[in-house]
Amino acid sequence: MGLSAEAITQGLDAIAAQEPKIARAIGIAGYPEPRIRERGYATLLRTIVGQQVSVAAAASMWRKLEAHLGPEVSPHLLLESHFDELRACGLSRQKQGYARSLCEMVISGELTFDALPEDDEEAIALLTRIKGIGRWSAEIYLLFAEGRPDIWPAGDLAVQAGLHKLLDLEERPSEKLTRELAESWRPHRGAAAIFTWHCYNNAAL
Repeated sequence: MGLSAEAITQGLDAIAAQEPKIARAIGIAGYPEPRIRERGYATLLRTIVGQQVSVAAAASMWRKLEAHLGPEVSPHLLLESHFDELRACGLSRQKQGYARSLCEMVISGELTFDALPEDDEEAIALLTRIKGIGRWSAEIYLLFAEGRPDIWPAGDLAVQAGLHKLLDLEERPSEKLTRELAESWRPHRGAAAIFTWHCYNNAAL
C-alpha cells in the first residue's frame, strides 16, 4: 500500500519547514493525492507488460493475460504456457523472458513480496535481479505498493523536471544532482517525489 495522504502531508510539511520554495509551491498547488498500487507479484508483472507500449495496449494485453491465466494471473500457469499462447496475449519474446524470470523467482521463494528486505537499497537490489526490472521500476514499486517513505527515484525525468521548476533551477538537474539536492529531505523523499509529479505540469508554478 502506498503512502497515505496523511503521510504525504506530514512529509511535505517537514520538508517545507526547511525549504521555503517547497512551502510556496504547496501553497499554490496543494498537496498531491496518494498513488497506490497493490503489493505483490501481479503489480510487477503489470510493469513488465506495460514497458514501452501505450496505456491502451498494456490494458489490452493484461485483459488477454487474465483471460488466459485467470484473474490471479497465476505464475505457475504462466510458466506452463507455451510461447505462442503468451504471444497471442501480446507478449513479445523479450517480455516473456522477463515475465518468466519474475515467476521463477516467486515460485522458488527467492522473492517473497510479504518479506522484502527492510533496507531500501537491499530491496532494490533484490527486485532488480528480475530480468527487465531496473532501478526505476523497483523504486516505483517500493514507493507505490509498499509506501516506503524515503524512496527517491532520482533518475526519473519528471522528478528532475519537477525539481527544476520547484527550486527555480537554471536547468533540469542531472540524476546525480537530483539525488544531492534531496539529501537533506530524508526520510521524507517519497513524499517529495510524489509532489514533483504533482507539480510537473502545473502551469501556476
